[in-house]
Amino acid sequence: MDLKTVTIEKPADMNFILGQAHFIKTIEDLYEAIVQTVPGMKFGIGFCESSGPALVRYAGNDPRLIELAQNNALALGCGHCFIIFMDGGFPVNILNTIKNVPEVCRVFCATANPVEVIVAETEQGRGILGVIDGLKSKGLETDADIKYRKEFLRKIGYKL
Repeated sequence: MDLKTVTIEKPADMNFILGQAHFIKTIEDLYEAIVQTVPGMKFGIGFCESSGPALVRYAGNDPRLIELAQNNALALGCGHCFIIFMDGGFPVNILNTIKNVPEVCRVFCATANPVEVIVAETEQGRGILGVIDGLKSKGLETDADIKYRKEFLRKIGYKL
C-alpha cells in the first residue's frame, strides 16, 4: 500500500464539501438536494464511480464549478468519493441536507481552508483515509479573540 496526499486545487476563498457515498445515483440525488435547499446557489459536483467503467460522474449548474469538481475528483480517484464546490452559499447552508442523502456514508470536511487529502492506494484502487483541513492550532484564544468571534458571528447574521 502506498500513502499519498492529494491537494485540493481551488481558489483561496472557495468553499467545498468532500464526502463518501455508495451508489451511482448519488450524483443526481446530491444535485436535487442542493437545488431544493438553496435554489440560487451555484455549484459543481464530482463523484468517483468505483465499479464498472469507474468514471468521474458530474453535475451542477455552473460550468466553472463543475470543471473544478471534475478536476479534483479525477485527481483524488478514490472510490465513491464526492466533492461539491459552491458559490453564493456556504457548507452550513446545505451540510445537513447532504448528510441526509441516503447514499451519503460520511463527510470528511466542509471548508474553505487549504486541504490535503490522505489517500491510500493498493493494487485494487484508492481510498480516502482522512483530511488535513487548514493549519495547525497556534494557541488558545484570548478574551479579545472571544470578543472578536462573538461580534463577527453576529455581524454576518449567524447569531443574534
